[in-house]
Amino acid sequence: MVSHSRPPSRTKRKASSIITWLVFWSPLRVFSFLERARCARAGPVSDFAWPACFLLAGLFLLVFSDTELWPFGPQSWWHGLSHNPEDLQHKTFASILLALGVLETQRARGVLKSTWARWAFPMLALFGSVLLLFHDHHSGMRGANHMAVTARIRGEHLHFAIAGCGIGLVKGLSELTTRWKTIFLKGWPLLMIVLGILLMLYVE
Repeated sequence: MVSHSRPPSRTKRKASSIITWLVFWSPLRVFSFLERARCARAGPVSDFAWPACFLLAGLFLLVFSDTELWPFGPQSWWHGLSHNPEDLQHKTFASILLALGVLETQRARGVLKSTWARWAFPMLALFGSVLLLFHDHHSGMRGANHMAVTARIRGEHLHFAIAGCGIGLVKGLSELTTRWKTIFLKGWPLLMIVLGILLMLYVE
């Protein structure tokens, strides 16, 4: 009897869809911010919508990424994180998103104004993108076609990593005072939209 790869649960697919739409909504929020800044009509409430996207995405990934863990499954978090590298990687990605949300919230509040705070987003984006290259889905991968499925998933992760590195690089360049600053400010949200499209096409 041949066992096939474990299909993603309905909860996991729903969470993935929500995170995808948050990724789409984030760059739209950036474009609206740039337009308000050009028209000198800043809105303090909407300034927190941008980091809220990261916080919500991080919370969803933290809770729904591994449904075999409590409260959806029988395994404890300690057992999953200590015995399953895939679970640990998912929680690491969630932590990166939450860290981005907290840092960008503090920047929106005007609490963080130092130079390192401006470079936190680009560095975390690059770190997460490189980490994605080492993210495997071996858990539950069995059957005659498991090698093809693994190769496809690795290819999709490579595309995510390239888009993520592009976002981190262009976002970092947008923090510098150059004549191309406006282009960079509009370029990295476009790359986030590209990442959102790739996430919509992603199939485990």
